[in-house]
Amino acid sequence: MILASKSPRRKEILAQLGFQLQIKSKDIEEISDKVEIVEQIKDISLKKVMAVAVENPKEFVVGADTVVVIDGKILGKPKSEMDAEKMLKSLSGKSHEVITAYTLINLEKNIKITNSVESTVYFKQISDEEIEWYIKSGEPMDKAGAYGIQGLGSIFVDKIDGDFFAIMGFPINHFIKTLNNLKIPIESLNKI
Repeated sequence: MILASKSPRRKEILAQLGFQLQIKSKDIEEISDKVEIVEQIKDISLKKVMAVAVENPKEFVVGADTVVVIDGKILGKPKSEMDAEKMLKSLSGKSHEVITAYTLINLEKNIKITNSVESTVYFKQISDEEIEWYIKSGEPMDKAGAYGIQGLGSIFVDKIDGDFFAIMGFPINHFIKTLNNLKIPIESLNKI
């Protein structure tokens, strides 16, 4: 199976289940003309995976896109430390949505699936000192919403409603259920 993502978190989640992965990603412009946020994320996930699938039509290609949404606004990856600080302050003491869309494509078998999983994350009130410490760790700089729930950012989380792995970047349970519902054997995805 090909993972159309450079995300170490997605690779880790899939590899833990024994999937043998090739990493092949394409840089695409992550924009969508869809109106609804969920549809935008699904569209971007589809575009990321399709860009790799067209060059590998016989292979199963999987990928995902994750965003943090607060007050109807998408928080992507921070562009600077100041941007990370602004994002973390906006999340402090509030709940926000994490939307992860995933796509599985095999062009030869005419398989094209895109689904999404939404979760709610509740943050504690974060002090300026905690934000400064966290930014200095470097962790927030490559993560949507400027935090990683599986790393140091976990100290900000009061609770979650939803799928931990979707928040981390790939909803593995939902993905496996989708495969089962569509009668796609896990073994056909090159499982060890």
